Amino acid sequence: MVLSPFEWLSLWLIAGSAVIALAYGAMLVIKVLGKDQGTDKMIEIAEAIQDGANAYLKRQFFTIAFFIIGITVVLYFTASSQQIAIGRSLAFLAGSLSSGLVGFVGMSLAVRGNVRTAAAAKKSFKSALRIAFETGVISGMLTVGLGLLGATVIFIIYQAEATEVLVGFGFG
Repeated sequence: MVLSPFEWLSLWLIAGSAVIALAYGAMLVIKVLGKDQGTDKMIEIAEAIQDGANAYLKRQFFTIAFFIIGITVVLYFTASSQQIAIGRSLAFLAGSLSSGLVGFVGMSLAVRGNVRTAAAAKKSFKSALRIAFETGVISGMLTVGLGLLGATVIFIIYQAEATEVLVGFGFG
């Protein structure tokens, strides 16, 4: 099956949308991280929470790594062809890395956004809500952007066989 010109245009527009989502998320990261962190005590508490969050993520990623290796092997050997086996396994790894990145960025920004939200709340409820909302939007834009971009790249490469490869990306 060969994709029609409309389908190609759609894929490139979707890829462009994914890049826009990622760029908007990056812009919000800069905006949120530029906000006031509050008092020295607030910063100290936030740093302690960040250390705990990082320790949790490190342990979680280490544990999950063994499962990722095992699932990659299973996905490779259950494919219908060598080309699909490689694509499905690589897509799974890409999906896993994307999920890990979203988790890491989400956790990191949750802590960093919370201290900035608390600092803003001392001055204005509206400012605090805006920072909290923007911090949440970052994770959403990263999730949507990476998901759309990954799926679109798979469709561009595998076209008619994309659904067999997308199984790996979805598992990731």
